[in-house]
Amino acid sequence: MKILTVDVGTGTQDIFLYDSQIDIENGFKLVLPSPTMMVRKRIQEATRSQVPILLTGLTMGGGPSSWAVNDHLKAGFPVYATENAARTLDDNLDAVAEMGIILVSDDEASNLPTSIQRIEFRDFDFPAITDVFARFGVSLDDLAAVAVAVFDHGAAPPDISDRQFRFDYLDERIRERNALSSFAFLAKDIPPIMTRLQAVADSARDVDAPLIVMDTAPAAVLGATFDPIVAQRKQKIIANIGNFHTLAFRLGDKGIEGVFEHHTGEIDLPKLEGYLQNLADGTLQHETIFNDMGHGALIYNKEAMLLNGEDFDVVVTGPRRSMYSSALTPTLSPRERESTPTLRPYFSVPFGDMMIAGCFGMLSATTDLLPNIAEDVRASLKGAGGAGTPPWEIG
Repeated sequence: MKILTVDVGTGTQDIFLYDSQIDIENGFKLVLPSPTMMVRKRIQEATRSQVPILLTGLTMGGGPSSWAVNDHLKAGFPVYATENAARTLDDNLDAVAEMGIILVSDDEASNLPTSIQRIEFRDFDFPAITDVFARFGVSLDDLAAVAVAVFDHGAAPPDISDRQFRFDYLDERIRERNALSSFAFLAKDIPPIMTRLQAVADSARDVDAPLIVMDTAPAAVLGATFDPIVAQRKQKIIANIGNFHTLAFRLGDKGIEGVFEHHTGEIDLPKLEGYLQNLADGTLQHETIFNDMGHGALIYNKEAMLLNGEDFDVVVTGPRRSMYSSALTPTLSPRERESTPTLRPYFSVPFGDMMIAGCFGMLSATTDLLPNIAEDVRASLKGAGGAGTPPWEIG
């Protein structure tokens, strides 16, 4: 049995092919440029060539691609976009038009001159991934499931903050079912407000297997729990420090005890550690994070959690975990000592690989949504996961 997992981030897309017939450490993996970085490169090439561009396809992750579009406009070159692609830049199409982007229908797009550079937006390109594996003699024709993770703010109404909208969604999911896997959905069950998740499903029409979509940060945190040292802790805080967003979960015997989400670019190590400490002692306030330009905080268990364990205080994962790099440096300059962590971090490496923690999290979530394949997958995940309560038994 094979399951393809794809974790789509800002910098990279991390791909893991699970095969129940081999040890999970021997599974085939790829770490490739993210779709938004690939689109950014194509737009920059068009800017250098001084040609207009047409954005087509689906809603996808922004960031680098959005910045490249803005640079193209600033350089004085036209940008056309179909509605679905334009929502990558802003859910409000009026705001997109105010940027100077010319909105066109699909029919109008097909009739534009061929001299205009056409750039397709999509977060998940199954044919391209299939082709890469095929070049190495690996077939994806017999998949039992496909799981894809992306970060989705959700389509907030014009009068509601997208940060608050996103956090209300997190609260709703946790209250409905207190488990990290509650952020995963079968394609048919995606909430209408989660437009980027739905766009992933729309891009996977050629996938002949059940499709599961999941939020990236909970997937990474869930994956981090499969590190055998992390698994031994019944109560822990796991911080996923991503390129754009930092999300920390406090986990206990009954599931999620608290969570906060911030923008990585808005915090430094002292601020992060203060928030982590307040998450542990149950005093972190939603307004504290929100008023600091973050998304917010939720506390479900206000009983203080003791951080100073014998081995570590907080579990850290994510591509920007280098924020804690001074913890690994024995000799520091006076300036570097100012950013020395006060909390002792443990850098989770589930199955020996931090980069694909989200893929392992998706595999675990898949067992909740597809019970028919759960036994084999859980056996594989538990086989190298060490002691402790398996994540699917929490909550």
